[in-house]
Amino acid sequence: MASKRTEFVRRRAALGFTQESLAEHVGVDRSTIARWEGGKGDPRPSQRPVLAEALQVSLAELQRLLDMLSVDQPTAGGGTGRYPRRVDLGTVGMLRTAHLGLVDRYDQMPSASLLAEAGQQLTDFTRLAASAPASRVQRELLTLQAESATLMGQLVWDASQRRDHLTARRYYGQAVDLARQLRNPTLEGYALLRTAYVALYGTRDPVAGLELSSLAARTASVTSPALTGMALLHVGEAQAMLGQPVECERTLARAEVLLAEVDPADAAANLLSPGQFGRLAGSCYLELGDYRRAQQILEATADELASSRKLRPLVLGNLSLSFIRQREIDAAIETLTRIRR
Repeated sequence: MASKRTEFVRRRAALGFTQESLAEHVGVDRSTIARWEGGKGDPRPSQRPVLAEALQVSLAELQRLLDMLSVDQPTAGGGTGRYPRRVDLGTVGMLRTAHLGLVDRYDQMPSASLLAEAGQQLTDFTRLAASAPASRVQRELLTLQAESATLMGQLVWDASQRRDHLTARRYYGQAVDLARQLRNPTLEGYALLRTAYVALYGTRDPVAGLELSSLAARTASVTSPALTGMALLHVGEAQAMLGQPVECERTLARAEVLLAEVDPADAAANLLSPGQFGRLAGSCYLELGDYRRAQQILEATADELASSRKLRPLVLGNLSLSFIRQREIDAAIETLTRIRR
């Protein structure tokens, strides 16, 4: 039986490092990282400060990660670890079910609470895809790896309160590279759109946000009206941030048409959420200074999102802002109290 520093591996994966990229950061060979993770060696004292900085832990926490060794138990199929050595389409189906379960919890649970599980999934998918022979099974595993990398970008960014732009973009970049390898425009478009979110809401760079969301819309247009419509909503938001009302309203109209006609068979239909159009349209009109129209849209959207723990507070926050901009302070305060209900 082989030992492994599982918590060390999870921490590395959670921060978007591969063994190769962490090795480059610390200044060692990839095989050295592999030995550390396998419990077959320890970092030298001179290497520990750099390693701790990369993993965003103290030296004491780094030692705790190094001290925690786990042992892989043999499986019935003769392999080790969480999954059998030979992976077939049935196993892939099981993996996808587990991943979708995690995605379903994203809207209901704090992102930080999902990071460890998501990091382990990404590690598993990456390992299995790398060891699988070229086949439909490998393609499905690479697809899961891309989807998991995108989810990790979301979780890391959320958990950092939208401050860790670099790690989020690193995960999204992994997903884009995998999607291009797979020639999957839907996967690529969604990862590009998530990167646009970092530009729009993180660095507040509407020019980069407009470029990225436009690229996402063009990329997805060949396979998914749903994702194209979603991307166009963010094109419109970037245009609103840039003070382009005519272009913004034209883009919103295009997005509304696409989203109203989405087929359930659309490859990205599952990415659509209730109130998608209203959330973004309300935000656009806030940026454009049309506060009354923003208020009307956001009030209707908040009712649609009564059961959403993550999306409804965002809408109510914007609704409160629309009241403040109209100097309706009592209405703004009442709206803010609804966030805590």
